[in-house]
Amino acid sequence: MATVHLRIGDLVWGKLGRYPPWPGKVVSPPKDLKKPRGKKCHFVKFFGTEDHAWIKVEQLKPYHAHKEEMIKINKGKRFQQAVDAVEDFLKKAKGKEQNSEGKGDSKGKRTPNKPLKILEEDDEDLSALKDPSEKDLTDSDPEPSTVERLGAGPGSGFKWESSPVKDDPHFHHFLLSQSEKPASSMEPISKRLKVIEEVTGSTSIQAADSTAINGSITPTDKRIGFLGLGLMGSGIVSNLLKMGHVVTVWNRTAEKCDLFIQEGARLGRTPAEVASMCDITFSCVSDPKAARDLVLGPSGVLQGIRPGKCYVEMSTVDPETITELSQVITSRGGRFLEAPVAGSQQLSNDGMLVILAAGDRTVYEDCSSCFQAMGKTSFFLGEAGNAARMMLILNMVQGSFMATIAEGLTLAQATGQSQQTFLDILCQGQMASTFVDQKCQNILQGNFKPDYYLKHIQKDLRLAISMGDMANHPTPMAAAANEVYKRAKALDQSDNDISAVYRAYIH
Repeated sequence: MATVHLRIGDLVWGKLGRYPPWPGKVVSPPKDLKKPRGKKCHFVKFFGTEDHAWIKVEQLKPYHAHKEEMIKINKGKRFQQAVDAVEDFLKKAKGKEQNSEGKGDSKGKRTPNKPLKILEEDDEDLSALKDPSEKDLTDSDPEPSTVERLGAGPGSGFKWESSPVKDDPHFHHFLLSQSEKPASSMEPISKRLKVIEEVTGSTSIQAADSTAINGSITPTDKRIGFLGLGLMGSGIVSNLLKMGHVVTVWNRTAEKCDLFIQEGARLGRTPAEVASMCDITFSCVSDPKAARDLVLGPSGVLQGIRPGKCYVEMSTVDPETITELSQVITSRGGRFLEAPVAGSQQLSNDGMLVILAAGDRTVYEDCSSCFQAMGKTSFFLGEAGNAARMMLILNMVQGSFMATIAEGLTLAQATGQSQQTFLDILCQGQMASTFVDQKCQNILQGNFKPDYYLKHIQKDLRLAISMGDMANHPTPMAAAANEVYKRAKALDQSDNDISAVYRAYIH
């Protein structure tokens, strides 16, 4: 974007990272907020959200001059809502201007409820950006002087708050692309969603980060049901309960429910009973057959579905299974969402999962507090089936990568190289990650306690290969990895961690 000269109060289009240009207003930053070093930038409040950010000057365009251009290239619903918010703001501003002209003695006066300005006149970093004519803030666009801290350190965020807070020297700028997890997430998801317009025209939405361990979450008042208390489901339910949700649980092995009953969960006798008792019912089971049986089998979910009831399928299954389940749920007047999760048992326990959702958008929004409790990020990917496709691709890559790492470790050993040295070198290079370090250390220690079952990653590889066949797309790497996992399963490694694929190379 070309460089422009802007002042406080100007309406703009601001672009940050991979996000599309978004309508906003140049505003005064909090007085405790220091301008980032480097290129010249302005502090922008975005319409239609509660987001604020420092935006480089070259990433800004005047609103009116580029309005038609931006509307042509951005078609999302939330984008249109943001544009509507700008137009409402302009109408209110025009009305106030007309009222001011009719009341000569009102000019420059501050109403009793006006919030204080938050940029001090002697702030050297930003005084040059201040509009000298802007004496007071308007009711139509208040800029309160108090903020609630959401995190510490560069890139952490804040939201405007109406109640006073003590001066805090650690306030930092809020970025739409923040990677830090805020310590509070009280605002509704409609105010916390980040919008990404894709080339295909579909809308993908990424929720602002929030976790069960770091967040203070306002739980939904809807009754939540959860079916399946395996490695992933157990951590999810635990975090839902910790964050104050009312949860009814069911598991095929009833004994697994006991711990959660002690933590405050209610017990459902059958999937049908849970679905009939609850507003939103989640399920997380092992494979497509289990997912179908849970819905279509005796005393299954379908028998408890009534108009308005929501069903959220969190199992990693194929798109065809999702399509079938979506059709049968909606045929009874129910609402359907798929929401498989990327992560492991540890990430589930920590509330750090990544949720991939698709289907009924209103269900996604109704699940806001639930997704905040169980995960760090959620994406809405459009129509039902898209999340299943994306999840299989992700797990195909992870499974293939894990097999390759195991192959490298065993080749190092076979050629007389130190496996520990191989790992040390690997963790100093471009492929360094917590995943690589933990999995390799567990292999060297002979610890294959499951964090993600080997049998499940092999299932995902098989489904991804089948999906590739249907799309007439080759998947030779996944096919090779799948054979290694099948060999590991034959060696009785199914219920061990995916890193147990290592054993397929040493037997």
